[in-house]
Amino acid sequence: MGIKIPSIGMGTWGIGGGLTPDYSRDKEFITLLREGIKLGLTLIDTAEMYGAGHSEELVGEAIKEFHRENIFIITKVLPENLRYNDLIKSAEKSLKRLKTDYIDLYLIHAPNPRIPLKESMKAMEKLKEEGLIKFIGVSNFNVTEMKEAQKYLKNTKIVANQVEYSLFYRKIEKDILPYCEKNGITIIAYSPLARGVIPKDKFINKIAAKYNKTASQLAINWLIRKPNVIAIPKSSKIERLKEFAEAADWELSKEDEEIILKYVTSFKNLT
Repeated sequence: MGIKIPSIGMGTWGIGGGLTPDYSRDKEFITLLREGIKLGLTLIDTAEMYGAGHSEELVGEAIKEFHRENIFIITKVLPENLRYNDLIKSAEKSLKRLKTDYIDLYLIHAPNPRIPLKESMKAMEKLKEEGLIKFIGVSNFNVTEMKEAQKYLKNTKIVANQVEYSLFYRKIEKDILPYCEKNGITIIAYSPLARGVIPKDKFINKIAAKYNKTASQLAINWLIRKPNVIAIPKSSKIERLKEFAEAADWELSKEDEEIILKYVTSFKNLT
């Protein structure tokens, strides 16, 4: 991306509600986000979809007591809002909810075959030219879609693709990961703990224990050791955020990695 960003961030799906707003735990979630930032998880991933915008509002409230330039905010525009004017309006609404005058990285949440990608990318580039967003990215795009999206950008590059990726879900390794690595595109791995499966896995826990680490820390570390991958685990518990924050400064041996990958490849439906 041309700038340094944390290799581990905070996902916010479920913070502030699912597909509708939930205001019942606002104070708890604001505290959670602030504690995460203090732990060094200064990259925060959200979306206009999360809590129908309320997640963005909570992020905006949480970051008020920090220097804005020290926080890296990612948010996403819904696929149904990819018409030129709708996309511009979505960005403006996200900025208002986030209480900021710029978004660090703005992503198209998923492709929409009913709306020309050319129109969407034109709007994304306009937002960047006006300084409302710093970087342009996509989410859940395959290689063909990434190539098409880039084709419509005149003066800038797609810098990231946010996709599902974990030890137990490695489909992107076939084509998306090599393409992104070759073209300097950062992979933002969501569901890095395989939707909660990895922390419960006895085999992964056993190997992690050799390093005085948890299965979650092993899984996150395995991802971020790759040159162009960052991870955005999520949790509503501060203890878990501390666990995530301590996942970076160690290294799995080649031998143990091979043992794990051999074990994982037995999950044919997952890899």
